[in-house]
Amino acid sequence: MMEVASVLYGREDIRRRVEELGRAITGDYAEREPVLLSVLKGGTVFLADLIRQLAFPLEVHFMAISRYGDAEESLGRVQILLDLDVDLTGRDVLLVEDIVDTGLTLSYLLSVLRSRGPASIEVCALLDKAIRRIAPLSVRYAGFDCPDRFVVGYGLDFAERYRNLADILAVEDLRALREDPDALVPLLAAP
Repeated sequence: MMEVASVLYGREDIRRRVEELGRAITGDYAEREPVLLSVLKGGTVFLADLIRQLAFPLEVHFMAISRYGDAEESLGRVQILLDLDVDLTGRDVLLVEDIVDTGLTLSYLLSVLRSRGPASIEVCALLDKAIRRIAPLSVRYAGFDCPDRFVVGYGLDFAERYRNLADILAVEDLRALREDPDALVPLLAAP
């Protein structure tokens, strides 16, 4: 197993970092009632833990987009599959993402959201893979600076699998994982 993937961020490190992000966001939004948006499916685990750390009234809404197809990385092509049913005009918006990579998808999504007239819009990402950034954008709240590795766990998937890993793993041998998609299954039961 460990030759296929190794722990990049352990569950306790993730828990502590989510708490820190929660404190920072609470301080910044204390007098406001923001709309938190998340893109299904990857960001839901992070969002669920994050909102329990926020000490202010908020709304949560979801969007679904198609960005990868069968590829492991975004090619910047985006199709909105599930749009918002809330008016963002004059609202403070916090877009909660699992990972920001090239920024192409996020840049497109931010332009769509800005066209809806929010008072402000910021990004909170658990993982910021800034080393791969193509589109110029900033992540206001970043959990971890992620190296240029394929990662799974804590909401991040490989072919819709392994979102339920408590840790974030760096895949060391993507070819081996493609050949044996069950290679990481024993880690699902790990305490």
